[in-house]
Parts: sequence; C-alpha cells; structure tokens
Amino acid sequence: MSNENSQKFKIGCHLSASKGFLNMGKEIVALGGNTFQFFTRNPRGGAAKDIDEKDVEAFKKFADENGIEVILAHAPYTLNACSADESIRDFAKRTFADDLARMEYVPGNLYNFHPGSHVKQGVETGTEYIVEMLNETIKESQTTTVLLETMAGKGSEIGRTFEELRAIIDKVELNSHLGVCLDTCHVYDAGYDIVGNLDNVIKEFDDVIGLSRLKAIHINDSKNPFASHKDRHEKIGEGSIGKDAFEAIINHPALINLPFYLETPNDAAGYAAEIALLKSLRK
Repeated sequence: MSNENSQKFKIGCHLSASKGFLNMGKEIVALGGNTFQFFTRNPRGGAAKDIDEKDVEAFKKFADENGIEVILAHAPYTLNACSADESIRDFAKRTFADDLARMEYVPGNLYNFHPGSHVKQGVETGTEYIVEMLNETIKESQTTTVLLETMAGKGSEIGRTFEELRAIIDKVELNSHLGVCLDTCHVYDAGYDIVGNLDNVIKEFDDVIGLSRLKAIHINDSKNPFASHKDRHEKIGEGSIGKDAFEAIINHPALINLPFYLETPNDAAGYAAEIALLKSLRK
C-alpha cells in the first residue's frame, strides 16, 4: 500500500470509552488505526459518565496532530425506539436526546444506532415509533450525523432491508442529519451477497437509499452462512465472508473514502493484527 493510500484509509476498532477520549485516541494510534468507535454509555445499561471537558480538549489536539478525522459513537443495545412498551420507548428517546447533546462536545462526528425490534407489532408500526423518536430528538443545529445501522434480520429487527431503512429516512423531517452505517456481517446474513456480487449490492444501496447517505462501515466477518439472518461476528478472514471479499470491499471506489470499524471478537493484539491485515490489502 502506498503512503498516500495509507493516509487516506480510515480504519479502527471498537474501544472502551471508560478510558476517556484522549486515551482512546492514544490507544487507536498504538494499534495502527486512525479512527475508533465507542459506546456512549454502558451498552447494557442507561448510565453515562460525565463529560470531562479537559479530556475532550486534549483529545481534539491529539486527534488533529495524529490524523484522527472522524469518530463513531454507538448507542447502547438497550435502546429500542420501536418497543411495544411505552416506558422502553421513553427511555430510548431520553437516552437518544442526551447522547446527541453529549456528542456536541466533539462536533462533526457520527452517532450510530440499531433501529430496534418491533416485537410482533409489525414493521410499519415499528417504523412509525422510530420516526417519532427521531423527529423529537434530532435538532437542526446539531453537527452530529445520526446513522441507521443495517441489520441481519434476526427476530423482529427493523433494518434488514435497504427499503426498511429508506422508509424511516423518508419520514424524518430533518433527514439531512441522517445517514447509514453498513455492517458487512449483518448485510451478508440478511441476504445481500457482498461476496459474490458486491457491485450489485452497492448499486442496490444507491438505488434505494443513495450512496451519499452511506457514512461508515462496520467491517466484520460472519460466523454464519449467507442469508442466515443471524448476527454473530467473526474475525476478518475466518468466517463465511472471507479475506478476498474484504479486500474488494475496502478497495471499492464507492467505499474507499469511508471510515471502517472492526467489531470482531478480539483483544487489543487481535485488533492490531486485523488493522495491519486490512492495511496490507489496501491498494
């Protein structure tokens, strides 16, 4: 990989936010990356740590000096905007609004969430609830782009097809603040053949949603076979997607400038090895 392409390749992994922004920045640079994802709060709970403004300012300086151009926050898994339970939907709205306010401490970045599970209410009802939350929480003044994540389609998940995501986007009033995060494991498990027909999948995404909405990639192999509608991530090259497919993905002209985030079952050394592997595949 040329030095020029190395600098352009935005690659990172998921880190623990308990360390603070500056330490996450230092950790990803030590791992060989230049971007990272983090949970805004406990992924299985609701509490969020207070923002340390000194830490944020130190991170901004470090990021500028080390080429960290963008970071991705991830909403907690407990956030289900389309639950049948009103109290769970209320929790989702309050958490979402609080997260978006907190993201303005590091302006101009990305916030990703799982659309949710409708739990036998049906996709249309679930979609209406998701839209309601987004319309109540997204503000014209915010600098953060909210990303809907593509889902694998297990259970009653919404977001298993590009059309389901488009249906949400179309009904959000301030949808200029909306984008999509494509998860390679999820779309493969959902039945989009990124191994044998990547060009067609990208064309379908463009036709249905529009490539201008695609803002980030979760780059994960899959433990399960194609169209299995499961959601079990595997290390790069060790699952059913395979290394050759990832080489094509990270070098595809429509994707090459996007940030890529590993969510594979790994420790720090494993992430460093995967980042090095993906860098070696970059042309």
